[in-house]
Amino acid sequence: MPSQLAELAARMDRLHEFDREPVHPDKLQGAGRFAALFAGEHIAATEFVIGAFFVLHGVTARDLLLGLLVGNLLAVLSWTFICCPIAVETRLTLYWYLRRIAGPSLTFLYNVANALLYCILAGAMISVSATAIGLGLRIPTPALTDFLPNSAAWVLLTIGLGLLFTVLAVVGFTAVSRFAGVCSPWLFMIFLAGAIATLPSLGVRPDLSNLWSVLETRVWNGRAVAGQEPFGFWQIAFFAWFANLAMHIGLSDMALFRYAKRWWYGIFSATGIFPGHYMAWICSGLMVAAVDRNLDPGRMAYHAAGLAGVLAVAIAGWTTANPTLYRAGLALQSVTPDWPRWKLTLYTGIVTSILACFPVFFVRLLDYVAIYGLVLMPIGAVVLTEHWIFPRLGIPQFQAEREKLALNWKVLLVWVGSLAVSLILPLHLFFRWLPCYLFAIALYVGLNWKRRVSQ
Repeated sequence: MPSQLAELAARMDRLHEFDREPVHPDKLQGAGRFAALFAGEHIAATEFVIGAFFVLHGVTARDLLLGLLVGNLLAVLSWTFICCPIAVETRLTLYWYLRRIAGPSLTFLYNVANALLYCILAGAMISVSATAIGLGLRIPTPALTDFLPNSAAWVLLTIGLGLLFTVLAVVGFTAVSRFAGVCSPWLFMIFLAGAIATLPSLGVRPDLSNLWSVLETRVWNGRAVAGQEPFGFWQIAFFAWFANLAMHIGLSDMALFRYAKRWWYGIFSATGIFPGHYMAWICSGLMVAAVDRNLDPGRMAYHAAGLAGVLAVAIAGWTTANPTLYRAGLALQSVTPDWPRWKLTLYTGIVTSILACFPVFFVRLLDYVAIYGLVLMPIGAVVLTEHWIFPRLGIPQFQAEREKLALNWKVLLVWVGSLAVSLILPLHLFFRWLPCYLFAIALYVGLNWKRRVSQ
C-alpha cells in the first residue's frame, strides 16, 4: 500500500498546469473548450438561490428582465475586453503576474485572502447541492435565519459532498472543462423544463394569454417578503455585472484564459452568463414562487422537475465548485511554491467542505458576492493599470521585480485605501465597486507619477 500511494503521488505531481510559467503554445485551447467551461460553471447550483432571492426582494418583472440584460452584457464585455486580453498577452495566472508588480510578501497576503474567499464561495455551492441530496435523505434544509448548522446530519452530508467535489478539481483544467461540457446542456434543459412545469401551478393558462399578468402579480410583483430589502432595476443590473467581479474585473480568470488561443475568447463567457445568469435566474424565480416563496433549492427543484431536478441541483453544484476549487489551488501556489497544485487543491477542498457546513454562506449569498468582489477588485485595478496604462504614460512597469522589493507599499496602499473608501461611501453595497475601482486606478497612477517624471 505505501508503494502504491507513492506511485499515485508521483503521477499527480506530473499533472503540469504551468503554475509558475507562461503556458506553452502547444497547450493552448480552442474556442469550444471555453464555451463548455463557462456553460458548465455558470449554470450552477447557486443560481437556484440567487434567482429566488430576486423574488424575495420584491423586484418587478420589467426591472428584472431589463436589469439582467444590461448587467450580464456588461459582464461579458468585461471578460472580453479586460480579462482575456491581459491573460493572452502574459500567459500567466494573476497570482504570478501580480508577484512581479506587488512583490512576494503582498502577493502572499492577496493569495491567502483570495483562496479563502474562493473556499467560501465553493462552500456555498456545496451547501446548495446538499439541499437536494438532503431532500431524499430527509435532512432538513437550514432556514433563512440559520447561520449555523441545524443538525449533525447536515454537517456529515456537506462534508461528504465537499470531498467528492474536490476529486475532479484535483485533476486539472482539461478534466474540469470536459466534465462541464458533458453536464451543462442537460442542466440548462432541467432549469428550463422545471420552470415551464411550474407555470400551471402559478395560474398560467395553456395558451399563455395571461403569462405576463401572472409574472407581474404572482412572481415578480414588487413586494419584498419580511426582512428583505426591496430591489429595483439598478440593483439587479449592478448585481448581474459584479456577480463574477473577481473573475473578470478582478482578473482571477487569467488562470483560465491564459490557455486561450485568441484574446477575444472572452466573448464565450456569454455561453454561461446568459443561460446561467439570465435564464436560470428567471427559472429559479418561477420555482420559488411556486413553493410559496420558501427558499429551499432542493424542494424547489423537486416540485418543478421531480428527481431530475434534484439531480440537477446536485450536479450543478459540482460543475461550479470544481473550477472554483481549481482557482483556489492556483492562488496558493505562490504561497507554498514547493507544494504541487494537486496537493494544494486537495487541502483547499477539505477546508471548503468544512465551510460548507455553515448555511450563512448561502442564505446571505447576495451580500457575500458583493463583499467578495469589493475585496479583490482593487488588485485587478492595479494589474490593469500596470499592464496597459503605465506603458502609455511612460511609467516603468514591475517595480517590485526590478528593485527586488518584498512588498510594494504603493499596491498595499491602493488595496487598503480602496477598501476604506468602500466602507464609507454612502451608496448601496451593490454600487460601491465602480467608484472604488476608478479610485484605485487614479490612486495607483498618482502614487507612481513621480517615477515617470524622473525617468
